[in-house]
Amino acid sequence: MKVKAAVINEVDSPYVLEELTLSDIREDEILVKMVASGICHSDAVARAGGYPWYPVVLGHEGSGIVEKVGSAVRGFEPGDHVVLSYLYCGHCSNCLTGLPASCEEWMNFNLSGAREDGSLYFQREDGSPVYNFVSQSSFSTHTIVYERNLTKVDKSVDLRLVGPLGCGFLTGSGTVLNGLKPSPGSTIAIFGTGAVGLAAMMAAKISGCSQIIGVDIHDNRLEVAKQLGATHTINSKDVDVLSEIKRLTNDKGVNYSIDTTGVPSVARTSIEILAVGGVAAPIASSKHGVEVNFNADLNMLNRTIKGVLMGNAVPQLSIPQLIQFYKDGQFSFDQLVKFYKFDEINEASHDSSTGKTIKPILIIDEDYVPGT
Repeated sequence: MKVKAAVINEVDSPYVLEELTLSDIREDEILVKMVASGICHSDAVARAGGYPWYPVVLGHEGSGIVEKVGSAVRGFEPGDHVVLSYLYCGHCSNCLTGLPASCEEWMNFNLSGAREDGSLYFQREDGSPVYNFVSQSSFSTHTIVYERNLTKVDKSVDLRLVGPLGCGFLTGSGTVLNGLKPSPGSTIAIFGTGAVGLAAMMAAKISGCSQIIGVDIHDNRLEVAKQLGATHTINSKDVDVLSEIKRLTNDKGVNYSIDTTGVPSVARTSIEILAVGGVAAPIASSKHGVEVNFNADLNMLNRTIKGVLMGNAVPQLSIPQLIQFYKDGQFSFDQLVKFYKFDEINEASHDSSTGKTIKPILIIDEDYVPGT
């Protein structure tokens, strides 16, 4: 079938809306008509050269409606409303112990640009290849996924809002709820108050953290952080973060920290501000490394650096949980989004990268009516 998709043709090039051919679905595949898709920082990283395959259809925060299912599909049927997330195998030791974000086939499934047998989902009219992203490529009017990509949601849920629950908001909240698991009364500092950082703050409030310290260089974002759970905020352009956090914690430091920026100096600070026995989670995509003195920074103070991918979340469990938190008024992610038309994708991407918009969402199907 013919679809309209936003294609990146080479590193650092703009999105170009093109008509592509989408392959027929196979027996274990599902055709989804896209309603909306969030734009994530990882899309910007891929666009800037952090992905090996071009041209490519990016996007991995999609929501839509199942249009067709293969003969082997059992859990979904046409008409189901779904949120798309990453793909995992379901049968390796990590998947079987409830850690699909640590799936042994994660990289192959999500970053190979094609099916396992090398065949492609998208191609141009002349037969030339266009690659897939995170087994989803949600910047398209239709896409092909698998059962484990999907989380079914009630039709009363506004599909225009919930796509980012499949990655950005899932990553931030899951890093707290599933990765760090802070006990009530513990303290946490979150560096970067974009979509991921603010989701982490809301999760820290849900978890009962007594001090939630937001660190950023933008006062307007720090004001949003105060509204969504931060007990204290620090503008790191104006204040020495290490000294201020020591002051706020009576020289102890915080029990947990999360770096969502990927800036080496910030990641370094997120370790230095830890209390004895503290845990740091550096979760941003970055090409740059951070030097750590294992003895002085970690061993002598019993600190831990913890890797967390996709919030250590099982999407089919965590996405409904986040929707319930939202309904209960505890996870107000709708305050962070701005809608754009599909053909405004380059403007939306620019607004995301400059910080003008915290979470841009592309409305791909403008005929969709919430609740239907």
